[in-house]
Amino acid sequence: MNETLYEIPVNDIFDHPGECPVCAMKKKLDEEEVAFAMGPSYMEDDIRLTTDKTGFCSHHMQMLYDFENRPGLGLILRTHMQQIIRDVEKLQKKGRTSSGLFTRKTESPLHEYTERTAHSCFICQRIRDTFERYLVTTIYLYGRDDSFQDKFRNCNGFCLEHYGMLYEMAPRHLHGKMLEDFTADLNKVFLDHFRRMQEEVAWFVDKHDYRNRNADWKTSRDAIPRAMTKVNSIPAD
Repeated sequence: MNETLYEIPVNDIFDHPGECPVCAMKKKLDEEEVAFAMGPSYMEDDIRLTTDKTGFCSHHMQMLYDFENRPGLGLILRTHMQQIIRDVEKLQKKGRTSSGLFTRKTESPLHEYTERTAHSCFICQRIRDTFERYLVTTIYLYGRDDSFQDKFRNCNGFCLEHYGMLYEMAPRHLHGKMLEDFTADLNKVFLDHFRRMQEEVAWFVDKHDYRNRNADWKTSRDAIPRAMTKVNSIPAD
């Protein structure tokens, strides 16, 4: 397996991992793909045909808005909404279709369309494969690079979601003693730093008690956004 293309960004992120290096990887990909979507690409016919059909999830739509190319976003929305209108008009004409004479279940092509379109995303589709390669590269580097193992053991842990993803993916890429070591290190850094974060949040709460108004904040002043990373995979700025 050749992961050379992904080793540099993964190593760089583990040098400054924050509360979850995988969240930092995801944020980097998000920002790069938003810049792509709001750059000259949105004027290209093949890209617009795809965004017209696929659209964007709410997370990336907010990022597109925050990118502050409002005329560009307006053009994307205009043709995407035109596509939705055409599709919905066709589905409305078909009406409801029963799934069977003796069943209560009703299949609704219109509902299936709205669910699919509301939850599909041009950017999510573009970053999916690269994001998975970043995770695989993390595991791969642990298995072959002693210096990366040190970075891994000394990082600030992982968010709940990405801890679970690394735990699940590891047996596909590591075996025997190396898999045991990776699992032990992953489990330890996750729980050690999840506990640390919980304690910082606890002190943040206690610090707002009037009896502690003169006490030191310690490391808890920005505990809430960092805890949001740990629990909900929301990267802190």
